[in-house]
Amino acid sequence: MSPEPRREQLLNAADRVVQRDGPGASMNAIAAEAGITKPILYRHFGDRNGLIRALTERHTGGLLAAVRAALAEPLERRDRVEHVLDTYLAGIESRPQVYRLLTHPEPGDPSGAGNALAPALKQIAEEITRAVAGQVDLGADRELLAEAWGRGITGMVLAAGDWWLESKPCSRARMVQALADLLWGRLAAAGDLPSALPTGPAAPEPTAPEPAGD
Repeated sequence: MSPEPRREQLLNAADRVVQRDGPGASMNAIAAEAGITKPILYRHFGDRNGLIRALTERHTGGLLAAVRAALAEPLERRDRVEHVLDTYLAGIESRPQVYRLLTHPEPGDPSGAGNALAPALKQIAEEITRAVAGQVDLGADRELLAEAWGRGITGMVLAAGDWWLESKPCSRARMVQALADLLWGRLAAAGDLPSALPTGPAAPEPTAPEPAGD
């Protein structure tokens, strides 16, 4: 098998073991799940840190792409807010142990794996900033407010999502509603920028009346 498909198979095995055993999943367990010896795993990823980096790229890339797609959906503003929130929460809910691996380092872990989500969160904040600046009329302070909101929303959802995933006090839909309600006041009050207004199908051209018959 060529290196790239083989690497994907090994990452799939690592995903399964992390989901089963948690962030402390061992290289021995991952190699056994993949049906290979540990030296072969090291040949592909170097060491455990290299494997963690590869898992990080896979999952943070997927989460970022999903959030970016949700921001681009042609929805009404409240629906888009809820859709983006639900996309993020669904992403961390689908693989909770992988999320913990990327956000919560083990005691004494020298790999820094617990900070692995930080670059993706920075990119998500930038995506939200661009969406707010390009779609919401915030007046003269638009750039400042868009930047503050992009970073603030990302931090809020990270902290709230972390708590929700750990304690599961309510359904995902209820959590989405609670967070959207918190965000909605100022967002509801602001108007749309002209470039962000939805465009419907063009009206049909009027047709000339049929000539009257003889």
